Amino acid sequence: MKKKSVGLTLIFSVVSLILMLFGLGWTIQNQFFSEGATGAIEKAKPVEDKSSKKDGKVVVALGDSLTRGTGDDTGKGYIGYLIDELEDKSDEKIYVHNYGVKGYRSNQLLEQLKQGEVRRKIQNADYILITIGGNDLFQSGQTLDLDEKKISQAKEGYLKNLESLIKELRTLNDSAAIFHIGLYNPFIDLNDSALTTKIVRDWNYDTNALLDQKERAVYVPTFDLFQLSVNDYLYTDKFHPNAEGYRLIAERVASLITW
Repeated sequence: MKKKSVGLTLIFSVVSLILMLFGLGWTIQNQFFSEGATGAIEKAKPVEDKSSKKDGKVVVALGDSLTRGTGDDTGKGYIGYLIDELEDKSDEKIYVHNYGVKGYRSNQLLEQLKQGEVRRKIQNADYILITIGGNDLFQSGQTLDLDEKKISQAKEGYLKNLESLIKELRTLNDSAAIFHIGLYNPFIDLNDSALTTKIVRDWNYDTNALLDQKERAVYVPTFDLFQLSVNDYLYTDKFHPNAEGYRLIAERVASLITW
């Protein structure tokens, strides 16, 4: 009886040892196939988050009071009317980020590009719209200094800033189409209209020449839109566009944008 008990104990021990060895071998094999060549366990590949994809077009508007829409009693400005035009042309959703600031000059716009939120929106933009230069040339909308030397200095600084602006935008986004809206002459019906017209036209010409050298950068003329009936399209301050003036600008920009 005692021998039988010892035999059963021995058999049980052998079976337990076999099961333990089998389990150890399975664990080692599983660990081997779960590790890379360096022995580090491979991580699961992340699943692409399709919800983060854009489901429309992104428009970023930069610049001065014209981008802000100053003078339009409806509050829409050319950006608002432009979006209306684009939505009529396309079924795609349009996302707009308007960073226009009244009174901005070209150097101030350059500083704005250092802001984190603005940079992030630009990186994701399909279209970048700019109105800048009016406050560099005109004295905050009050008058136009006719001193040739001062105008030359102002234009030189503005063009240098515009060059830096386009370069920075391209650093952030190398594929978005850039549209720069040119200047009109709000003083065309006043004294020295021939001189002020020449000054504004020269300013626009040099702006256009600079943009022509940049890929996917378009100059949008507006001078002719206001030339014949400027007072019909100006706000009561006789400087900013009214609602109809902004509509004209929006139509001009919309005609140049293709999906």
